[in-house]
Amino acid sequence: MLAVVFSRAQYGMLAPPVTVEVHLSRGLPGFSIVGLPEAAVRESRDRVRSAIINSGYEFPAKRITVNLAPADLPKEGSRFDLPIALGVLAASGQVSIDALSEKEFIGELALGGAVRPVTGVLSAACQTAKAKRQLFLPSDSVDQAGLIDELEVYGCSSLTAVVAHLQGTSDLSPYVAEKSLHKRPVQVEDMQEVWGHSSVKRVLEIAAAGGHNVLMIGPPGTGKTMMAMRLPGILPPMTEEEALECAMIRSVNGSSVTDWQQRPFRAPHHTASAVALVGGGTQPRPGEVSLAHHGVLFLDEFPEFERRVLESLREPMESGVITISRAAMQAEFPARFQLVAAMNPCPCGYLGDKDGRCRCTAEQVSRYRNRISGPILDRIDMHVEVPRLPDSWLTDRQSGRMKAQESSQQIRDRVVEARTVQMERCGCANARMNSTQLERFCFLSSETATLLEQAGRRFGFSPRSYDRILKVARTIADLEGEENISRNHLAEALSYRALDREHGC
Repeated sequence: MLAVVFSRAQYGMLAPPVTVEVHLSRGLPGFSIVGLPEAAVRESRDRVRSAIINSGYEFPAKRITVNLAPADLPKEGSRFDLPIALGVLAASGQVSIDALSEKEFIGELALGGAVRPVTGVLSAACQTAKAKRQLFLPSDSVDQAGLIDELEVYGCSSLTAVVAHLQGTSDLSPYVAEKSLHKRPVQVEDMQEVWGHSSVKRVLEIAAAGGHNVLMIGPPGTGKTMMAMRLPGILPPMTEEEALECAMIRSVNGSSVTDWQQRPFRAPHHTASAVALVGGGTQPRPGEVSLAHHGVLFLDEFPEFERRVLESLREPMESGVITISRAAMQAEFPARFQLVAAMNPCPCGYLGDKDGRCRCTAEQVSRYRNRISGPILDRIDMHVEVPRLPDSWLTDRQSGRMKAQESSQQIRDRVVEARTVQMERCGCANARMNSTQLERFCFLSSETATLLEQAGRRFGFSPRSYDRILKVARTIADLEGEENISRNHLAEALSYRALDREHGC
């Protein structure tokens, strides 16, 4: 007897279809699984046998062969336990084979027959919806699939419940996503809590409006991390498509998708490896750059990261994707993140302090800053200094003499207005404009072009730096509601290249 059950594998962001073929034949009892199964898949034999017996069904004393097709696709994880068990029951006549048609099954089985959650459910749900089939998932994973419209999905807690539904003795109800899941309020840190640093807040507003990368340079304790954590709160709201992309990446990684409409903020430690940052592994998994997709990747203590780790950011910063190649297949993960980096001005962190605490030599400072390569600096649109606040700021704040700070919502309103202009103009944020769009929408008058040419000669800008300066100037003009880039817009954009100015002097 042959039974066929449909399921899905997981490879990167993909959920390729897998046909589970179960054949029972005469001969000595045995249980073999073919089709490039890895260790966790091979071990499903014992889980399936125990789950079937402990659920009150008969495990056939025959030779059982399970083929996971296509045979050349590597299979990993415990997601095939449920379809294999149903295939065994169908092939032995305990479940109708016809009841398995137009359905897909994913889930790990406990020895007692309970169905446990697996990763990558959202990717599978997207593909199942396109195939117009019903999807049966563990109850703990069904809320992820509920984010996909036009998908009939069932949550199952045990093998017994699934079999009863297929036999018609008891019905499982289709899962209906709660409205609150789709309209969950976004909780973010507020920029109003940051006192002073109006110039740095201005830079972050420009960065949020145009999608630009930022490097903050300043002594310890000046608020670099605090302000970076509040950048997601002034970014425009995600579209539903962007939110689903982020949720899909988190689902593949095995993370919660509860706050799926909130822009991600990732802050890996400076000891992180290149694989942790860009992704990898025998079976490729997303790294921090992908988990920060449509959000912020914050790298504190920027020069302390290994040089090869920072260099691995080059391609995704330009292309917005990361491709992990293996002998058999390639896995591609989206990585359209906004980089915010922070560093001290010198190894001790106190260069330029008026109390003279810094004892770093010029050579030590130069060696420290040279840990960041030119190509990486070229890809960072704005370099801004974050100075220590004056000694009077605390007393001014306590006495009420300091002006009230703008809230994130006030800044966000201006950002959204500027971003709307950009989307109507070229369909993307300014930071993502191509060369044709740059030439068309970043036209400079002869006087303004002369200023840029003079700055380029003095500071030695690369062609990429020119492009990024023009894009920042375009964003500044958008924030001010101007159609053309003026000399003032360009001058402000040039002022945000702190390290270029230093190297050019």
